[in-house]
Amino acid sequence: MQISLSGRTALITGGSKGLGLATALELAASGASVAIVARDRKALDEAYDAIRTHAPQARVLAVQGDVTSAEQVRAAHAAVEKGLGPVDVLINNAGHHAFGPFAEISDEVWDADIQLKLMASVRLTRLVWPGMVARRWGRVINVLNTFSKAPIGGSAPTSVTRAAQLALTKVLAHEGGPHNVLVNALLVGLIKSEQIVGVHRASGSTLPLEAFSLETARNAKVPLGRMGEAAEFARIACFLASDAGSYITGTAINVDGGMAPVV
Repeated sequence: MQISLSGRTALITGGSKGLGLATALELAASGASVAIVARDRKALDEAYDAIRTHAPQARVLAVQGDVTSAEQVRAAHAAVEKGLGPVDVLINNAGHHAFGPFAEISDEVWDADIQLKLMASVRLTRLVWPGMVARRWGRVINVLNTFSKAPIGGSAPTSVTRAAQLALTKVLAHEGGPHNVLVNALLVGLIKSEQIVGVHRASGSTLPLEAFSLETARNAKVPLGRMGEAAEFARIACFLASDAGSYITGTAINVDGGMAPVV
């Protein structure tokens, strides 16, 4: 099956590293114009170069911005529309893992997590939504984790804010359906990324990263017995962003090698 996103413009938050960058590479290679948004200018520049090398024909824009700021979200959206045109595909990917015992989580930590994950998605989606509805074509993909379906003790605040994004996904799918605006969520399990590199470093393990990744996946009882690759995630995102996924909306797909206890 040939996936083509020619003529489409995609905006990816958290697009300078990890899953965001992998998705940007895949979308650009499939013909999309791609805008990546992140806070770190150096990482953005490196990601821009990587995308241009991977897909020389693609139009690429790297926008510095903090999605926890409503003002910077508006500025980033305006820069993307000015540089590449109206946004057809929005991938809300910005976020990090924030876990801890419930009684020890302060209001400040809760608020920061809500701003980074839920409110960033709300604000950006609200900005691109009218154009998608008017053009009768749009895709919104919320990148969450499997705790949004199956939370465990110690997984707050992330599991709670991600669950809110999951509810938002369903609400928007109902509202967007009549206008051919499709909204889905991808729920990440153990996938190799900068976060895993950080976990490896913090663990003090003497194992090489690859061996550490395998051990972690097996200890977590991932049925496939390994961590996922960022490119494997990106291919699913690309499918949902394209016309190939034209009858899929309001769903949450586990990208976790079968690890989640719920489907």
